Amino acid sequence: MPNPMLDQDRVALLQAREPVRHVLVPAWPREQKELPQVEVEVTWVCFSTLNHRTRAEQHREIHLTNQPDLFTADSLGPAAQDAQYRILTGQDGFKELKEDLRDRGQQDPAIITADGVLINGNRRTAALRSLYQDDDWLRARYVQCLILPQDAQHEELVDLEAELQVARDFKQEYSWINEAFLIEELYDREGKDFARVARRMHRSVTDVHTLHAKLQQVHQLVDLAQGARLHVDFVANESAFEELAKHIRNKTPAEADSVRSTYFLGTLANVEYRKLRHLRRPDAAELVRREVERDPALKPVIEAASSVATSSEDGDLLDDLLGEVPLAQPLNNLLGLVAARTPEQMLPLREGATVSARQVLSSLRSAITAAADEAEEEARDQSTAKAPLVHADKAIGELRRILKDLPNARTRADWDASGFADRVLEIKNLLRAVEGA
Repeated sequence: MPNPMLDQDRVALLQAREPVRHVLVPAWPREQKELPQVEVEVTWVCFSTLNHRTRAEQHREIHLTNQPDLFTADSLGPAAQDAQYRILTGQDGFKELKEDLRDRGQQDPAIITADGVLINGNRRTAALRSLYQDDDWLRARYVQCLILPQDAQHEELVDLEAELQVARDFKQEYSWINEAFLIEELYDREGKDFARVARRMHRSVTDVHTLHAKLQQVHQLVDLAQGARLHVDFVANESAFEELAKHIRNKTPAEADSVRSTYFLGTLANVEYRKLRHLRRPDAAELVRREVERDPALKPVIEAASSVATSSEDGDLLDDLLGEVPLAQPLNNLLGLVAARTPEQMLPLREGATVSARQVLSSLRSAITAAADEAEEEARDQSTAKAPLVHADKAIGELRRILKDLPNARTRADWDASGFADRVLEIKNLLRAVEGA
């Protein structure tokens, strides 16, 4: 029975095309796996707004346009199609894909629904359309497509996508977050059974479970950000979220909260995940809190975070997402304040003062890195004899950085000459004490 959701005028147009051949598609879940291949104009086919390879980017477009139904109100309309085309042409490697298509042409047919919506081959078709429209390359006027049956259902399309995702050339079109979105939908559909999802994806249960767990952590951080950060912003942080998800899986709520808040804050501050891994310990938040409180520039931020948490609903949100754990709560308050601002925004302090969020993130990166270094040192269980040399090397390195940064700092109007002189005096006194020890 034909699918009533299809655009019947477009269906009729495709039916009128004479197939050039029938092609076997092993990934198609039905027993009859041969699909007719036709040639259609590249400007006529529609991009799919339902597949998962652009799900994170779609969330960003929805946020930027403030249109929650951008891709659902009329998925074949100009607004949704233009936004989807913009996403596809903006993905990494698009220029290289165009060059490859110009050199070698279309090697494999795309797959479309009975009314011409692309299920596979969205990026390649977008590249051909760009070659035709933008570069006036007439050989890109048509795209070869395989047509699915009229009665194809949404679940079958998701299964087809999952099967095609196994192929290496198809998988390269996915970010890990978009792949996790596909797993999340299958997990909900398959009765929350990871074994069934793993069979669909031809992956191990561990692999699909880990991807799902990583995405849940990203969901939490995006919720905390309240629009300031989106899923697509964390594509480059896969290693950090993987280490976090694996570590907290069987930990107590207190340790999970401590490590999670530390990882979230470290990820926002762009701390290397190799540093963060040294803070996978129950007292991670406490170590970071001590380092943060040692930085005079961060003290007013800590005070503002505590004030905001007690006078708004932020605390309730953090409790719901991260758990109400006293040990990590001071760090959670800071996380809530920082997460909800982009680096370009200003953070509100007490009495109407503000500070650049980028400046705060830079200070936090230093504090968290210092805490990670301290944790790493403890883990190494260095001998008493070597410890002074290690600290001396670090002090030397920091002094060299001071020498490098000092000329530029002195040219700034807000340069604190008196404060710097106090610190130099303290360094001298410490050196005398070290020499006399």
